[in-house]
Amino acid sequence: MVWIGYAILALVLWGITGVTQKLSTNRISSERSFLWFCWAMVALSAAVLAVARPHWGLAPVVVVCSVAGGALNGLGAWTSFRALGSGGKASIVISLISLFPLLTVVLAVLLLHERLTWMQLAGAVVAITAAILLSLEPAPAKTEAKG
Repeated sequence: MVWIGYAILALVLWGITGVTQKLSTNRISSERSFLWFCWAMVALSAAVLAVARPHWGLAPVVVVCSVAGGALNGLGAWTSFRALGSGGKASIVISLISLFPLLTVVLAVLLLHERLTWMQLAGAVVAITAAILLSLEPAPAKTEAKG
C-alpha cells in the first residue's frame, strides 16, 4: 500500500499547483508561466537523473510511450496555463481539468480491457456531476439603468 502515500502526495502537490499556476498567470503570460514550468521540470529531471541513475537499455515501445506521456503531460500543462491566463477561475479550471482520470478510465477499459465495478462506475458518474456543478457560474447581476 505504499502507492497510496504517493497518490496522496501527488494530490496535495497538484492541488497546490493549481493555485501557483493561477497566481503566475495573473502576473505574466501563460506562455511565460509555462516556460518557467518547463525550466522547473528540466531541473527536477536532472536531480532525478543524478539520484536514480537509470538503466538506458529500453525497448523502443517503452521509449515512445514515455516520450508521448511527457509530451502529452506538457501539452496538458500548457493548455491549463492558457485556460487560467485567459480568465478562467482556478477553482473551476483546475476542478474541470482534474477529471482527466475519467478519460484514463475510459481508455483503460477500451484499450487495456480493464473492468469497472458498479461502485467505480458510480464514482465516475459522481465525479462528472461534481465537475458540472463546480463549473456552473451564477448569472451576472443585472444593474438597473439610472434615469
